[in-house]
Amino acid sequence: MSTGLGTADGMESRELIHFVTQQTRFALINNILQHPEQLPSMYELGELNPSVSDATVYKHVQKLIDAGIVKEVALDDDQRRQGYPWKFYGLTAEGREFLEEHNLLAAEETLQQIYDTISDKPEKMVKYQKAPRPDGT
Repeated sequence: MSTGLGTADGMESRELIHFVTQQTRFALINNILQHPEQLPSMYELGELNPSVSDATVYKHVQKLIDAGIVKEVALDDDQRRQGYPWKFYGLTAEGREFLEEHNLLAAEETLQQIYDTISDKPEKMVKYQKAPRPDGT
């Protein structure tokens, strides 16, 4: 089954596998998978990758969006709350299908268990983790 991902950039399946398994991008995909809602905010992604600058996290998330693996979803204006994030990042249906097809989601449950055991999450991260997320994404 072919997803058609990466075709806009002329990326073949093999190139796309190499693209998503680049260390920082694969870490970001894993961060999305381990998040309780599978929709972390940019702040949460940054906190989960302390050795990577915020600008680098943003750049790689944008690359994953451009490749069709990740999508940005936002709360409607009437759902936004001051002091909470309103943009979140999750896998696209095509991205999930591609990752499943190439056996890159095998550790999804383990990743979620690891995330649950992180005991030193900053207060802001815990707050953001509990922030409302868009429905039906």
